[in-house]
Amino acid sequence: MNKLRFQALRDAVNRPTNSFHVEEKKSTLFESHVFTKKAMRTFLTKQAFLEVDEAIEKGTKITRAVSDHVAASMKDWAMSMGATHYTHWFQPLTGATAEKHDAFFDIDANGEGLEHFDGSQLVQQEPDASSFPNGGIRNTFEARGYTAWDPSSPAFIYDTTLCIPTIFVSYTGEALDNKTPLLRALSAVDVAATQVAKYFDKNVTRVQATLGWEQEYFLVDKALASTRPDIMLAGRALVGHPPPKGQQLDDHYFGSIPNRAINFMRELEYNSMLLGIPVKTRHNEVAPNQFELAPIFEEANLAVDHNALLMDIMGKIASKHQFKVLLHEKPFSGINGSGKHNNWSLLTNTGVNLLSPGKTPMSNLQFLTFFITTIKAVQNYESLIRSSIASAGNDHRLGGNEAPPAIISVFIGSQLSAVLSDLENVSKGKLSPQEKTDLKLNVVGKIPEILLDNTDRNRTSPFAFTGNKFEFRAVGSNQNCAIPMTVLNTIVAKQLIDFKKEVDALIKSKKLKKDDAIFNVLREYIKNTKNILFDGDGYSDSWQKEAARRGLSNLKTTPEALRIRLDETVINLFDSMGVMNPVEQKARYEIQMEQYVQRIEIESLILENLVNDQILPASFKYQHMLIQNVEGLKHIYEKNFSKHAHVALGSIEKISALLDALNSSCDDLRDARTKANSMSKLDDKAQMYASNVLPIFDTIRKAADGLELIIDDSSWPLAKFRELLFLR
Repeated sequence: MNKLRFQALRDAVNRPTNSFHVEEKKSTLFESHVFTKKAMRTFLTKQAFLEVDEAIEKGTKITRAVSDHVAASMKDWAMSMGATHYTHWFQPLTGATAEKHDAFFDIDANGEGLEHFDGSQLVQQEPDASSFPNGGIRNTFEARGYTAWDPSSPAFIYDTTLCIPTIFVSYTGEALDNKTPLLRALSAVDVAATQVAKYFDKNVTRVQATLGWEQEYFLVDKALASTRPDIMLAGRALVGHPPPKGQQLDDHYFGSIPNRAINFMRELEYNSMLLGIPVKTRHNEVAPNQFELAPIFEEANLAVDHNALLMDIMGKIASKHQFKVLLHEKPFSGINGSGKHNNWSLLTNTGVNLLSPGKTPMSNLQFLTFFITTIKAVQNYESLIRSSIASAGNDHRLGGNEAPPAIISVFIGSQLSAVLSDLENVSKGKLSPQEKTDLKLNVVGKIPEILLDNTDRNRTSPFAFTGNKFEFRAVGSNQNCAIPMTVLNTIVAKQLIDFKKEVDALIKSKKLKKDDAIFNVLREYIKNTKNILFDGDGYSDSWQKEAARRGLSNLKTTPEALRIRLDETVINLFDSMGVMNPVEQKARYEIQMEQYVQRIEIESLILENLVNDQILPASFKYQHMLIQNVEGLKHIYEKNFSKHAHVALGSIEKISALLDALNSSCDDLRDARTKANSMSKLDDKAQMYASNVLPIFDTIRKAADGLELIIDDSSWPLAKFRELLFLR
């Protein structure tokens, strides 16, 4: 067996289980490393606490004097917890998080050492803006950018460092991160939803978007992963034949969690509790060595921060347990990939979930208002929704008989479909000059309280209503939730604004009562959104044809999906809602398209090196051994040589054919990559990578996987899927 692979396999098999036990209750551990409001009350003066609390709840500014006091108190708290450094923790457009650590240590005017941290260091820092993706907003010689404290997301301590969540903007004010547009979108939906909610309850003064993400991931042994340059550098296996047994028996899903995995999960949950990440659920997913964890719902900004933080600490903790975490959307061919379902809803300051029907007709009408306007928003911007989850990794997963297709549709279940049909056909309350009868909500009152299990689930639906929330199932496992959440909250905010204008216009011009006006607008929305509603099998060929007939987009590749961002309608949407100006939008388009090109280019180079450095040498060596075998047989069986050597000769011929195909495909890959890189326009380059470069990956994989099935197991250099996925 290949020496490196053999050593890795032996280490993995003989590795002792790294047990992790914690005696404290999770409720005791929860947020113990977070500068919560409880900690603020202890370390801040009453006046300072009230000002910070006002900033958190209402977005008001914090004075410099209070900032200095908060900084000093935060430092005292952090040092009491063992922290020695601080950092502005932010989410640049790389898709990951970023941090630069500074020590609390300083030297005063007398040359004496002291621990120092003031308001200016808390509120603002100046990282190099040109060294992060900026889409042309900043030139290399214009390096200045700012991180600014986000009080709505509490500071936390990780690895003796005080981490302060911040936004990241350029010197001229444009957003260079994922958090800033998200905060703007959340503010927009707050204002718009509050105004509509006041139709039903005058006490509503604030509406929060809530998010509950479900994180899927793979765990593979670290030593075995190290034998795979593709897994280490690209996060996925570019070659590898699926094992005879994969997920066909459905025996991994919800099965007993392996000991090594459960110990990793325990330590991950322990650290999550300390950091205030309310992780609650863990289980085996469908594919071998695939798992999922999910938290309790939180305010969307905090939930996004927590998911970004979790993805970071997952890798660190996995390494301690001799695992490598794979967050790629499709790390292994032939088995399910990983998603990150985003469960979204709206919650009022009075504690009402606006997407949960109540027990009275009035609360049902409120539910229908937010339910139907959300569907209308998705219908209006279905291609934009698709673009929000576009990535090279997610392109491999979407529509692959394991995840929703690239066609965006909404699943609402048979019960609610029947309710909407009934509402559409109600004549009472009909808008006409002669009829001004009161609706009285008779038909609306027939809706039962919809519990979590009252609607079925549709795994093929990218956007499904699941009882009291919408589940955006198409989000990729490696993606920052801020991007799809920014889009969703923006389009819902826009639709709520339009809805209120239409209702108010009917009340004023047609003299309709409020409830009648609401009902009439909703009924028109029901009529106009039928094309986006689909409860059937999203994997079927018939749905592809039906979706095209309905006028729904089917953007299968990232370049196709991202182009919608340059549409004037989309640019005006974000600009008018105050979420992103045209410069910020075009910058993101450039960055995401460039990242798509770079990722595929990197993968193509990895694949080429993998073939030339490992697969070809191993194949030539084995072929040479077979040739020597044939020569020996020829010497022994001079008269009946062909009878005794036909197996070896057949293998030699198969290997030769596969080697020719592999070598030819690698030449094609190199030529296609060169041609793609010669394109002057980024758009053309990305399309060339999607249409000309990526398909060659499959040709190379087919030849490489064919060789894997022939070459002696002891000679194959790469850890095989059966070793990566079924090791216990």
